Amino acid sequence: MEHELVPEHYLLTEEEERDILQKLQVTKDSLPKIKRSDPIIKVLEKIYGPIKPGSMIKIVRRSQTSGKFIAYRVVTEE
Repeated sequence: MEHELVPEHYLLTEEEERDILQKLQVTKDSLPKIKRSDPIIKVLEKIYGPIKPGSMIKIVRRSQTSGKFIAYRVVTEE
């Protein structure tokens, strides 16, 4: 996670999830998925503890054109 090409990843709280879903006017079902077996989820579990399927992850990527780009993913079992 400390390599410059790896974007920042954060586990969102339930309150943050609600706020973002409301702001974007989407449901969790419409967001892209990330498997619980993904290596970045394993790293996040060392920081946050066990991550349940259905949790949302915020991904912050640096962009030369827009400064930064924020994406969201929903954790799935497999």
